[in-house]
Amino acid sequence: MEITDTPNVILLDHPLLKHKITLLRKKETGTNEFRRLVKEIAVLEGYEALRGLKTELIEVETPIETAKEPVISGKKLCFVPILRAGLGMVDGMLELVPSAKVGHIGLYRDETTHEPHEYFCKLPGNIEDREVFVLDPMLATGGSAKDAIKLLKERGARKITFICIIAAPEGVRVFHEAYPDIPLYIGALDRCLNENAYICPGLGDAGDRIFGTLK
Repeated sequence: MEITDTPNVILLDHPLLKHKITLLRKKETGTNEFRRLVKEIAVLEGYEALRGLKTELIEVETPIETAKEPVISGKKLCFVPILRAGLGMVDGMLELVPSAKVGHIGLYRDETTHEPHEYFCKLPGNIEDREVFVLDPMLATGGSAKDAIKLLKERGARKITFICIIAAPEGVRVFHEAYPDIPLYIGALDRCLNENAYICPGLGDAGDRIFGTLK
């Protein structure tokens, strides 16, 4: 499978996005700057991922005349970060759509098997009627992403999009094979996973860098 030619796998290539991801990777980037960059990157990725939102015309009065102009139709959006690193992307997405609801999915990775385990799931009501955007800075093995989508589908979500900042080819393949119908937005596609299932060259542990819990 050639990832860049795969339907529903969208590799973003805006120069500003590339620039900010490079700064994010640098090991000397401190916690405060790292958080700011994650938020800014979420805005840039969200702008692209939200391109398909439907609009409807409403009547507005400008200082010159009355006109019919477009607004987002329905506004039933839900942003769902995968805890804990996904929290860093929420504020950027909410800057784009402040009225969106926010759900949370908690998954942790077994350090030996690298398999994800659920510990928390809280979603807004009427999830079946909402457009759901799942947020996670890293798509490594694809396990957490797959489990998050499974949880959402079990609870009735029907229209889902996944947004990550950095992905490994292995994770993209796992995700796409499981859910070929779900759009996957990627800020940067890295080389591979290492023996510890970390993305190379990657940026380390996104959660630790966002929350300043590096050992």
